[in-house]
Amino acid sequence: MSNKAQQGFSTRAIHAGASPDPSTGARGTPIHQSTAFVFDDADHAAALFGLEQAGFIYSRLTNPTVSVFQERVASLEGGVGGTCTSSGHAAQLLALFALMSSGDEFVASNKLYGGSITQFGHSFKKFGWKVNFVDPIDPQNFRKAINEKTKAVFTESLANPGGVVCDIEAIAAIAHDEGIPCIVDNTLPSPALCRPIEFGADIVVHSTTKFISGHGNAMGGVVVDSGNFDWSQNDKFPDLVESCGAYHGLKFYETFGNMAYTMFCHAIGLRDLGPAMSPMNAYLSLTGAETLPLRMQKHADNALEVAQWLQGNSNVTWVSYAGLPDNEFYTLAKKYCPSGAGAVFTFGVAGGYDMGLSIVSNCKLLSHLANIGDTRSLIIHPASTTHRQLTEEQQISAGAGPDVVRLSIGLEDAADIIADLDQAIAASS
Repeated sequence: MSNKAQQGFSTRAIHAGASPDPSTGARGTPIHQSTAFVFDDADHAAALFGLEQAGFIYSRLTNPTVSVFQERVASLEGGVGGTCTSSGHAAQLLALFALMSSGDEFVASNKLYGGSITQFGHSFKKFGWKVNFVDPIDPQNFRKAINEKTKAVFTESLANPGGVVCDIEAIAAIAHDEGIPCIVDNTLPSPALCRPIEFGADIVVHSTTKFISGHGNAMGGVVVDSGNFDWSQNDKFPDLVESCGAYHGLKFYETFGNMAYTMFCHAIGLRDLGPAMSPMNAYLSLTGAETLPLRMQKHADNALEVAQWLQGNSNVTWVSYAGLPDNEFYTLAKKYCPSGAGAVFTFGVAGGYDMGLSIVSNCKLLSHLANIGDTRSLIIHPASTTHRQLTEEQQISAGAGPDVVRLSIGLEDAADIIADLDQAIAASS
């Protein structure tokens, strides 16, 4: 067999991190539904707890099923290691936890999922972390917002729900000029369509609940470390460079090199915050990952066909899908997502807020619910649901104004998706 590092994406989506079970020969990855794991002897236990040897102790820290999944996603993203979490929001918390202390700041795109804006702008204040939101359309806005307290920049590769395509390469270059890492949420395109590490991202996060698991049946998140960032280049990241009292003075970067960040996320982040992924959700997500490249291409092809149809509907005032040639982000989409601009996009309706509510209520094939990345096509009115907690100004800034309807296009026949939207719009106009 060829070297695993040289294997193609589809091969790694099926095989990365996995091998036949040594005890039974089972080819599928087993669900290791165990809270803890037996030590060989006292020395083995001491070596595991001292981070001197890899292995399994307790499923809050490491679990065999979860380990296969995080290794698979890291491989697909081109990273050196991954840390699975219970949700995408938990992944964002863990990603920043290794970098931030009370009083520190980070710069984030203001074109984010509404829940992320709330998490960053409100809940993170309880940790003493401050976010500075900027418009990502001009990457220089990140540079202008960085100061001596800034520890990272954060953006989405494809913004949810606004459809903004961020210039990852330019934003990462600015972060590196300032000696800080670039974190990219790559949930919407998934690594099947976009790989931010190839454009300079240092850390990639996902809500694996969405396209990676892909079937609307498993919650999860993951933090992927590129292994490329030099944590010792300045004094901004003491938790990764200086002595750790919890491990008898161990220095993560000195000891683990390009795996330092991943090791910290496990040994400190999962240990003390506890947002572990369950073995069952890891198993379901592994099953989903095996078909990721096939599914994402179908998602993107369907989405383009639906977006083109919506452009011709008289009750639709605009369509924001980066796969359309007249979209302002079309060129960037071709650079970062050459095989398709994903499955999630928005459109505006002439009847505003009330018509948007009526359309989602009148759909029969499309499901009205707060999720994306399912095999099934989904629809929602963000201003009344996912972005309800924001002011109208914030909603509009995030691409979720009163007239906006968000779609997550599934794997059904495109003609059936279009037929359902057609009757729902007609009934609401």
